[in-house]
Amino acid sequence: MDGFDRLPDSLILQIFDSVSDVKTLIRCRAVSKRFNSLVPQTDSLLLTVDRVISSDSDSDSANDDVSHLLVTFLKSILKSIHDLVSARPDPTRARSQNSPAQILRSFHNVRNLSIELPSGDLRLEKGTVLKWRADFGKTLRSCVILGFRSVVAGGETPVPGDDADFAGGLKVRVVWTISALIAASARHYLLKEVVREQRGLETLVLRDREGEGVVVMEKEGLRECGREDTCDAEEEEEEVEEEGWDRGRSRVPSVRMRMRHVPRMELKGGVWVEGATLVVVRPSLSGDVEDGDLAMGAFGGDVLYGEVVEALLKAKSYLLEMNSF
Repeated sequence: MDGFDRLPDSLILQIFDSVSDVKTLIRCRAVSKRFNSLVPQTDSLLLTVDRVISSDSDSDSANDDVSHLLVTFLKSILKSIHDLVSARPDPTRARSQNSPAQILRSFHNVRNLSIELPSGDLRLEKGTVLKWRADFGKTLRSCVILGFRSVVAGGETPVPGDDADFAGGLKVRVVWTISALIAASARHYLLKEVVREQRGLETLVLRDREGEGVVVMEKEGLRECGREDTCDAEEEEEEVEEEGWDRGRSRVPSVRMRMRHVPRMELKGGVWVEGATLVVVRPSLSGDVEDGDLAMGAFGGDVLYGEVVEALLKAKSYLLEMNSF
């Protein structure tokens, strides 16, 4: 027996938790019988996905249907609201071996799971930045959206404009909001099978490498899905009733949106941000939560975004309502 064999299993599992990368851990199983038995017990994982395919979708049909916006997460969201909410996938679907849930089936004790997608879902005009964070249980709990058109460095003169320009128009800001909600609901749909199979999960985070959007499911939301077991059943019933809606995403409930907008703001160091918009979205029947808590929780960790959010929270807000879709 060498020195490595004397290490206790608990220490090796801590090392595996630190490694976290699923692909690396799967390779570790081939090292020895001991590793093969311990790797499935790892409780903190990072799954980096090169190509996202739902377990009930066929990759070829999804690639052929360029108007099916978010089933594979590799298609662009169109700018038309009608196209955003009315696309319908190919009904002929086959089982795939590439879904996150199926990749994770060899792990039996997962508590903390992060999944990273290859890219974001939105395709906006050059110079436009749109970031969002959505919290889910069996349905949407909250979503915070931050958007702006451009950042002008100190010493440069910001381009003049008014509230009817690209970033200032209400129509554009509503499209940003709907686009983010659809992207979030599509990602939540992808997580349903993972939640159903990994019953021990305490935190689940789905993000993309571009840093566009994050879907978070925390312990209470995960328990809600597990307890109700409706992350599939209720959605299927609603999808049958609504023939025109996309089956590749979760249903967004009726929501209240608190929107703030500043056409142009100066940040520290003389940096200018144009068309800054903050939208805090909550289900219509949810309790009151401070906008500041949600917004800073979503973006407070970033110096630039945090400063923009702080400034926007001081601006006048407008309340909008949207029906379920």
